Amino acid sequence: MSYSKRMQEDNLYSVFLAPRGRIRMMDLGMQIAQQYLSPYDHIIGVIGDAGSGKSMLIKGMFPGLDLTNDDGGVNVRPLPLLDIHESTFYSAHTYHVDIQFEAGFTPLHELADAVREVVKKDKRVIIEHFEMLFPVLGRNADLLIGVGEEILITRPNIFGPDPQNVAELSYKSGRYRKMAHTAEDLCVLKLGWEKGSKDRRANVRHGFILECDEKPDVDLEKLEMEVREMIAQDMPVSFADDDHVMIGNTKMECLAPRMHVKSTGAIENFSLVKEIVYDEKRQCYMLIGQVGKKPKELLRSLNKIEL
Repeated sequence: MSYSKRMQEDNLYSVFLAPRGRIRMMDLGMQIAQQYLSPYDHIIGVIGDAGSGKSMLIKGMFPGLDLTNDDGGVNVRPLPLLDIHESTFYSAHTYHVDIQFEAGFTPLHELADAVREVVKKDKRVIIEHFEMLFPVLGRNADLLIGVGEEILITRPNIFGPDPQNVAELSYKSGRYRKMAHTAEDLCVLKLGWEKGSKDRRANVRHGFILECDEKPDVDLEKLEMEVREMIAQDMPVSFADDDHVMIGNTKMECLAPRMHVKSTGAIENFSLVKEIVYDEKRQCYMLIGQVGKKPKELLRSLNKIEL
């Protein structure tokens, strides 16, 4: 088995704010593959909650890869990974397995044996919910990716990080991402903004950004009060289709319809920055919302690095 020291051997981890929406998530997956994926990687572990965008990230990293289970209910049976021992003229180089789904059909030790066989044959396997298989598999991933509010990328070695460590961070922060996206859609719903120039989105930690080419005429105090009223109503939020979400009885267009809290009442400490900010670098006006923790007053502290 080959090993290359040309990859980021001393890179403890890299972090991206996790975007919302299929296109942006797949674009980031492509970027991660270009910068961090090695042809010598055999096991790529992906960790994150349901609806966090793991599948879109994988599709961006590995265009054309058939996922054995996805949110659309497409389940490949029997699992190709379990047929790796069969001697055929053609066999795939890259396999995919969702451990959380597959554990309902196959014992973990059999899945671990199949993964070891893949590695022995110098092939590659992408494993979703890798933290579930790790205790049985007995070895870490070559590239480990956690998807929460942030996307954490690391090349584990014998000193870690442990997949459970990445899982704890990803699951803990992922709830803020869902809060932020739901609050973002509530703002768009109240503003009545249609798709177009006012539909550009950007990311900020524990919050969201709506970008506009022209400065919007918005009463931010009133908008914040109206959105808080919608949150207090604790309306159910549910997936409608790939382009729409249901908020109460209202169906609206959404960039990431699976990435929501189950009801508006789950949004914590919603607030708006009380000014429309102009970003000279991006050449746009920004409406900025925050959730989850005590609002930060200084713009330059929203993405503060806290070690």
